[in-house]
Amino acid sequence: IEGRRKPKLPVILGHEIIGYVEKLGEGCKRFKVGDRVGVAWIYSTCNRCRFCMDGRENLCQDFKATGCDEDGGYAEYMKIREDYAYPIPDVFSDLEAAPLMCAGAIGYRALRIADVKDGERIALYGFGASAHIVMQVIKYLYPNSKVFVFTKRKNDEPSKLASKLGADWIGMTGEEPPERFEKAIDTTPVGLPVLEALRNLERGGRLVINAIRKEEAIPSMDYSVHLWNEKEVKSVANITRRDVEEFLKVAEEIPIKPEVRVFRLEEANDALLMLKRGMYRGAGVLRIG
Repeated sequence: IEGRRKPKLPVILGHEIIGYVEKLGEGCKRFKVGDRVGVAWIYSTCNRCRFCMDGRENLCQDFKATGCDEDGGYAEYMKIREDYAYPIPDVFSDLEAAPLMCAGAIGYRALRIADVKDGERIALYGFGASAHIVMQVIKYLYPNSKVFVFTKRKNDEPSKLASKLGADWIGMTGEEPPERFEKAIDTTPVGLPVLEALRNLERGGRLVINAIRKEEAIPSMDYSVHLWNEKEVKSVANITRRDVEEFLKVAEEIPIKPEVRVFRLEEANDALLMLKRGMYRGAGVLRIG
């Protein structure tokens, strides 16, 4: 939307989609008419390159993103490939399931890349659609881990949601946490949290940056402060089908309870502007029809 990733134009936006099968194409066998399915950021890949062949299809040169490279879900109907669609557990309503398809799946991938061990301290920089789902996964998979949450402002909506979901400490980016942490996940679009996370990482710690692009440059680093002592930085690029499938199973076990703000399709522009301004907590969902 803001140009940090160039889409095909014209394009229909929307990459976290829940819908019902209306019609089957020739040769389709996985689903039947009436089945409820979800569509994620991964629309298709080549299925031939070395990345696709060894389970890293998220790095495929021909990766096609839903709502960016191919038409997405801000519509009453969309065409999808059956091998990139997912059955949705009955425990979730349509509105609850939508944020799981990207915010949840990409957050789950970031958590896997972080390689958290139960008992390690984890920092979350930013607490929006993805992080508030990640928090629930952490509490389930790593019950002995402390979670420190860094938000933009004191007592804002994300801070209140973090408190509700059991954060062990909440502060603003730039504040000193009560302890250093072994793992950190940055979901913000800005540069400063990268430096702050690295500065507060424990020796041998790992930072995972969960962002397609940053709105601004990452400030200059001081090697001795930010990287020495074997600190690591990893990025997250897209998701795989395995990420979505595994996450949906974990989400059903917990079960995840996404915080959603519902808008009509006609209110899509308002929903996006409010998201940009941090005017609601959790995830925005468009109800279509």
